[in-house]
Amino acid sequence: MGPAEAGRDHASVAFGGYTFIAMPRQFAASGHTGTEQSSRARSVLAALVQEYIEHGTPVSSLWLAEHGGFGLSSATVRNTLAGLEDAGLVWQPHTSAGRVPTDLGYRSFVDLLLQRRLTTRSTSAVEARLRQAGSVNGVLSNVSHELSRVSHHLGFAMAPTNEVVGFEHIEFVPLDGTRILVVVTAAEDRVCHKVVDIGEQVRRGELEQGARYLNQEFRGLTLGDVRTRVIESLRQEQVICDQLLSRSLRLASSTLEEMVPRDNVFVDGATSLFDDVSDDEGSVPLATLRALLEMVQEKHRLVRLLSEYLEVDTGGLTVVIGAEHTADDLKPFSLIASTYFDGRQTGTVGVIGPRRMRYSQAIAAVDSVSQAVSRVLVNHSLPPADDARRTPYPTI
Repeated sequence: MGPAEAGRDHASVAFGGYTFIAMPRQFAASGHTGTEQSSRARSVLAALVQEYIEHGTPVSSLWLAEHGGFGLSSATVRNTLAGLEDAGLVWQPHTSAGRVPTDLGYRSFVDLLLQRRLTTRSTSAVEARLRQAGSVNGVLSNVSHELSRVSHHLGFAMAPTNEVVGFEHIEFVPLDGTRILVVVTAAEDRVCHKVVDIGEQVRRGELEQGARYLNQEFRGLTLGDVRTRVIESLRQEQVICDQLLSRSLRLASSTLEEMVPRDNVFVDGATSLFDDVSDDEGSVPLATLRALLEMVQEKHRLVRLLSEYLEVDTGGLTVVIGAEHTADDLKPFSLIASTYFDGRQTGTVGVIGPRRMRYSQAIAAVDSVSQAVSRVLVNHSLPPADDARRTPYPTI
């Protein structure tokens, strides 16, 4: 879809009912600060990115001049594209080819989208579909499906998790008969108590010895790492033969399973990524897709990555594009994530797709669904404070 027509005197270009009104900060910093040049460059960049997202082929200056709606000559558009290329926002795959956006160009385009505030879409229909689930896990599974269906990308939903919280201490306290109270303490004042009946009486000294060993072994690890180590250790033959150690690990495992559930990430739509696999310019190589799918299967990696991104996020919604990723195997992709509130803690929903995604559509879907799941999980309460900070996003 190309831009709507704009007259020669207009300093903006309209898309789908909203108007870009600001110059990308990266280009403004390159020295092209005049009002006319800034507006022109912004308009040309927006039209180029939008056309490339729609069709996936390099965009020529001739096409932009004829279909961009700027009222500019092909020569003027070529000069503007040269400036955008100098600023690192577009590049030319081949000498005779048109230009395609760089990751920095996508970032400028997305920043422009996020600047525009519109009235948010109603989430009532989404909420109605989510309420058909009979459990929180069912809701989150429906969320990942909803996001994948709307965006045509991989959708995910992450339950609130303690996985990246630091482990501090574990204690075993004998109760009556064969019951043991297990107390796990973690950073941020998180404590979990669980009573476990182990079917045999154990002396207090043995329990204290087992707890001391685990505290030494797990010092400095996160709860997610501790859970993984416990599961791996329980499979080892030498542990099975050591009754005291085996008992201690089983007690720890039962409690950690409640603090850090394994099934806390729900993913849907992985097959949609295969639509983007080809040898064409800007498409996703099959080997790269395999790497992404492996990461999704290793759900703890996705949890860690999202936690890292959201630590520095301040607006409730995070967009990470290509080279901005810290994980090399994600650099061919873009990620859009937003937090939701379940009445006690925050979780995360979002989509992963190629860098050439329809950002406006994906951002609007993620933002709307995150608000919907918040309202479903807090049972029709008013929107939480985290939702009140949000900026509604337009749809192209």
